[in-house]
Amino acid sequence: MTVQALPIVLDFEEGIDRKTLQRLRDRFLLVNRQRWERACSALTWRQQVVLEVLPLVFHLNHPSLPGYLDGSCPMGLSGYTPSKSTLNAARRVARSFCYRDKGLRHPDIDSLFLMGSPGTLGHSVASDLDVWLCHRADLSAQGVRSLERKADKLSAWAATLGVELHVFVFSASDWRAGRQQAEVTGENCGSAQHYLLLDEFYRTSIHLGGQYPMWWLVPVESEADYDECRRRLVDCRFIKPHEYIDFGPVPAIPPEEFPGAGIWQLYKGIDAPWKAILKLLLIECYATDREQSLLSANFKQAVHQGHLDVDSLDPYVMMYRRLENWLLNQDAGSRLELVRRSLYLKTGLPLSRAGMVGDQWRIDMLRRLVEHWQWDDSQLRSLDDRQNWRAEEVIGLRRIIVSELTHSYRLLSRMAREQGTDAAISPHDINLLGRKLYAAFQRKAGKVEMINPGLVPSLAEENLSFHHQSEQGRDGEGWLLFRDLEDPSDAFWKPVIRRSGNLAELLVWCYCNGLLGRATRLNVRAGTSVANVLEVREILDVMQAFLPMPLPPASRQALSRAVRPLKNLLLVNVATDPQAHLSEKGLHKLSARNDSLGFSGGHDNLVSTIDQVALNSWQEVSVQHYAAGDTLIQCLKNVLAQVAQSPAELPEIQVFASSRGHGAAIARRLQELFGDVLRQFFAGGHGPHPVRYLIEMDRRYFLLQFNGLEPSFAVLNNRQALMDALLQPQERYLPMVPDRHALRDEPELKAVCEASEPDSLQVFWSLRAGIGRLWVVDECGSIWSRSLRVQRRSHLLSPLLRFLDSLLERRMLRQLDMAGPLGGIQCHELVRRGGRWQAVARPDQQAGIALPGFEVQGVGVRQGDGSLKFDIYCQDREFTAEEYGEQLIPAVAHYIRSLRRSNEPYPIYLTDLHLPHDLEPQQYQRDIQTCQYLHYRSLLEDALNRQLR
Repeated sequence: MTVQALPIVLDFEEGIDRKTLQRLRDRFLLVNRQRWERACSALTWRQQVVLEVLPLVFHLNHPSLPGYLDGSCPMGLSGYTPSKSTLNAARRVARSFCYRDKGLRHPDIDSLFLMGSPGTLGHSVASDLDVWLCHRADLSAQGVRSLERKADKLSAWAATLGVELHVFVFSASDWRAGRQQAEVTGENCGSAQHYLLLDEFYRTSIHLGGQYPMWWLVPVESEADYDECRRRLVDCRFIKPHEYIDFGPVPAIPPEEFPGAGIWQLYKGIDAPWKAILKLLLIECYATDREQSLLSANFKQAVHQGHLDVDSLDPYVMMYRRLENWLLNQDAGSRLELVRRSLYLKTGLPLSRAGMVGDQWRIDMLRRLVEHWQWDDSQLRSLDDRQNWRAEEVIGLRRIIVSELTHSYRLLSRMAREQGTDAAISPHDINLLGRKLYAAFQRKAGKVEMINPGLVPSLAEENLSFHHQSEQGRDGEGWLLFRDLEDPSDAFWKPVIRRSGNLAELLVWCYCNGLLGRATRLNVRAGTSVANVLEVREILDVMQAFLPMPLPPASRQALSRAVRPLKNLLLVNVATDPQAHLSEKGLHKLSARNDSLGFSGGHDNLVSTIDQVALNSWQEVSVQHYAAGDTLIQCLKNVLAQVAQSPAELPEIQVFASSRGHGAAIARRLQELFGDVLRQFFAGGHGPHPVRYLIEMDRRYFLLQFNGLEPSFAVLNNRQALMDALLQPQERYLPMVPDRHALRDEPELKAVCEASEPDSLQVFWSLRAGIGRLWVVDECGSIWSRSLRVQRRSHLLSPLLRFLDSLLERRMLRQLDMAGPLGGIQCHELVRRGGRWQAVARPDQQAGIALPGFEVQGVGVRQGDGSLKFDIYCQDREFTAEEYGEQLIPAVAHYIRSLRRSNEPYPIYLTDLHLPHDLEPQQYQRDIQTCQYLHYRSLLEDALNRQLR
């Protein structure tokens, strides 16, 4: 509709009159009425009742109308009288409704406005309705809360009609003072964009009832003197103050508002890009082209000049014209094309389709724009056929959008740094929004890129083919993804949708991006792998249970914290048979060993590959492939590293293995293992705890422990390497915890580890068939062991207990001035009960059993070349390294042999040993650990006993 009227010029110096002001207000109301009718036309007949009765339900507090709370709820809309059509709409909602005007003299509500896209080219059935409810300034806090509760009930009622309604309750005085809590997206952004939001309000708002905006009556050229103009209008009684509401002027947008407002649009643009891109570029235009007036000023100027064409005054058309001129002046053709595409897709009107649903005025307006853009039919058909877009097309469009959003973020971040503390958005919110952008768009190793952030309705494919590279005659383990391959030979000329190094990563990418679903027909060309359609279906079922799509956006609370793992899915042996080499020979089961990490007589590790699918608290999905080296341990280490950052909330762990090759048993074993390890290191929601966790796998041992927050593991190829590792000194008590399936061939050692306690010296022993075995767990959890041929328990224990008594006595003398009890020696016998080995305390043996013999002592001496030598004392005889050199041990052995009455070569034991504090040249050890004494004692005893044979 085109309306042209004579300009209205208000000259506050020469004088104005009430009739002129009345005509000016009526012009705005004319445009307002046309927009209201357009807003209604975008709704269904059933939904239109929401807009029609909205002013009435706040004007009255009627029990029959939606949103009713109680009789005390504030009511009354200033100057409002419902129309006949409004009353009829109210009777459609409640047949018993009867209107009675109570003649309130002091209404509680000043004004009611609809703002945003309703009534514009950008509005559609899917758009929401944002309403500003402005109450009187002196309304009580309880009254404000009642209005907010009523607004919530109205929103719930509107939702039953398919209308998303948001009512924001505040006063005009709060707005002018910057105390408003107006929210546009359900999260507070009013403080971040006061003037930008007011600019949008003035050019898009639809007056529903109550007082009219004072801003209408102040000419654009007088905006800088807004307060003076308002004062004259009121003081000189050109207007009645109770008929107008004052939100204040918008002379210009303060620079400190741009960063916060722009970053907020980026936040929304992650999931709904089209509208956000338009607003982002408008913010950039406002920020960089300060000489041009605001769109709200252009709108007001047009009305004052008599240009009342509702099409040309459409907020989206005005915004596009501004962006078009700005980008053409910058010679930014590609960005202008993105603006056009964003506006077209925001309208949701497919112009290339016959008989489309939509208001004719919107269709005509959009057609005129498209003709101006000189788009051809193929461009229109491509955009209108978005539901049939394929992944390749969406990836290309997403790349353009991400580039634009990234450009905007960098520009806005720079502006925020320049504004510093003056910026209208807090550093916390900037950081929070930046985190959401990072989670949505940042590329990093293993992260699954979500290619469809609201760009198209669906990417589901009817037919997908997964081809192993070997099918194409290529080397390697990579996979190729095709669509609609009726004949496998077509793969040589059909385009590849995606390539991946492994099948699991490709499946997860397809699933997360909606290409793969239950209805998708599958074809698997396995090549040299063992993949099949059944396995792919199994993985799809597991993924749908583990990670329902689409993922909800990360909450503000989650983004306010450091990222943490939420859940992990371990896909084991995808497209792989770990026993293929044995199955071919019929050797896949050779013994009763059924541990998946040490299976059958060959102790085979059945975990060949692992694909770790992880979801974190920022809603990022990643896939990590483990196929080289010790895959299980590498995966376990990475999971521990993630959990160490947030031990209070352990992530969920799920394991899946294909039904081939003992898959169910493998999955159970790994589920147990990961659960056991996490409990040991992070019991009680704290950690990592000081523990060494032992896993036996593939005839080897793996010792896991933490250094600070960093997990590490040692690979030990045999039992001797394990015992050497357990003997190493520790900085603090560090017990060794065997996995439930570890040390099956060393049950006594497992019993020793399970009985270990801190702050004590524990001696464990067993004697069977003339073979005695000793284990000592020292004060830091290090383990020393030894095997001896002895016949009597006293011969096994007494030399060791005598040596340990000497150490304890010396340590007690050194620590008299230190607080805390001194631990003694605890003795335990290892016995087999109920089919398992247990440590049974033998307290009567703690004092030791005296044996005849003489004192043999060793004293370590650090030599000038850094080597460690020993002086040895036999009773009162001294043998020094300086005197005897390399002949020290033979000399001592000769002396001991000379004192014996028989030539029987029974062993000699050291009764005491002193070690220097610089045992390690690089450090000074104030307290040398017991295991170190036992280690050097064993070295000296072995050397002496070899000479005594």
